[in-house]
Amino acid sequence: MRKINNNAVICLDSTGQEMIAMGKGLGFGPMPREISLAEVERTFYNIDERYVAVMRDLPADVLDFSARIIDIARNELPYTLSPNAFLTLADHLAFTLERARKHIRVKMPLAYDVEQLYPAEYRIGRYALKRIQKEFRVGLPQTEAVGIAINLINARADGEPEPEQASSACTDSEMLEEITEIVENHFNLIVDRSSFNYARYATHMQYLFGRLHSQKAISSGNQQMYASLRQEFPEAAACAEKIAALIRSRWDCALPEEEELYLILHINRICIKEGL
Repeated sequence: MRKINNNAVICLDSTGQEMIAMGKGLGFGPMPREISLAEVERTFYNIDERYVAVMRDLPADVLDFSARIIDIARNELPYTLSPNAFLTLADHLAFTLERARKHIRVKMPLAYDVEQLYPAEYRIGRYALKRIQKEFRVGLPQTEAVGIAINLINARADGEPEPEQASSACTDSEMLEEITEIVENHFNLIVDRSSFNYARYATHMQYLFGRLHSQKAISSGNQQMYASLRQEFPEAAACAEKIAALIRSRWDCALPEEEELYLILHINRICIKEGL
C-alpha cells in the first residue's frame, strides 16, 4: 500500500491486482495496512504510473467529479476510453476552474468543428458544464464544453478500431493518405502532416468516414452555400470531386453535397496554409 494523497492510495485487491483506491482519509495512518471495503469509495485499475504524480496535486472533489463524468461517457460513447481518462479530465478541469476563478478566458478555435463533428462528446461537455455550475458554483462559458469534448476524444483507448473499419475495402487511415495524395497531386504541393491545419483536416476526414460507414450524413442547413462555394473555390471543388470519385470507387457510396461543401472548405484551408 502506497499513499498518493490524503484520499487516495495504491494498493492490492483480494486477488493481488494493483489498483488505486479512493476514499476519505485513506492516505492517513501507517503504511502498509489493510483497508476495508467500507472505506473505499472508488477503485481504478490499469492506471499508468506517469499519471499518479498528477493525481497527488488534484483536489479530491475534482477527481470525484471527473470520475462520475467518465462513468457517463463510457456509457454514451461508441468507443473505449483509456483507464487514465478520469485523471486527464480531472487535470483539465482543475486547470479550467483555476482559470475561471482568475477570470482568464481562452479562445477555442475548433469550437464549430468539434460541435459539428463530435456531437456525442460535445453533448457530454455541455452536461459537465451544467454540473460544474451546480456543484462548484463556477460559471463557465459554453465554449469550455469544447475543451471537455477534446479531452474525451484524446482519451480514446490506444488500438480502438474505427467504426466498420474491418469491413471496409481499405482502412480509414489508408483512405486518408490516398485523399491527401490527391490534394498534393492536384495542387502540386507537399502537405505538412505535422501542421495544425492538417490535424484539423484529418480530424474532419476521420469523422466524415465514420458518417459514411454509418450512413449518417451531416445536416447543418448550409446546402445553399454549395453552388456559391464551388464558384468561389473552383480548384478546391475540382479536387473534392476527385476525392468523391475515389470514395465512390473504394466504398461504393456517394459523397453528399453538404459533405462535399465542408470538404471544399478544408481543402481550401490546408492549401492556403501550404502557400497557394
